[in-house]
Amino acid sequence: MAAKSKSGEELFWELAAPHLASPGIAEGTMMGSRCLRVGGEFTGMIDVRTGELILKLPRERVDALVASGTTEAFAPNGRVFKEWTLVPHGDRRTWKRLIDEAVVFARDGVAS
Repeated sequence: MAAKSKSGEELFWELAAPHLASPGIAEGTMMGSRCLRVGGEFTGMIDVRTGELILKLPRERVDALVASGTTEAFAPNGRVFKEWTLVPHGDRRTWKRLIDEAVVFARDGVAS
């Protein structure tokens, strides 16, 4: 019998858990959903409708990820958020790498 795959929400919080042990990183809410906050700034969350990962990254990084086909533009209601990207569910390593990048980006922004 095949193992049940994790939902996007389960995978996100599993990958975010090590960050929650760091000072200034906590769970919060954004748009009525659980999110990861770094220094009070929204950093990442799961789209509750699709289970896809939503992350805040530098605009240039988002542009490169979208151009490569790794992620999609985050455009709720047709409005593109230039520092946010939507990452399809599936690749655990990609999610971990991008969550780690988002935490570093948020920390750098909080520190400046």
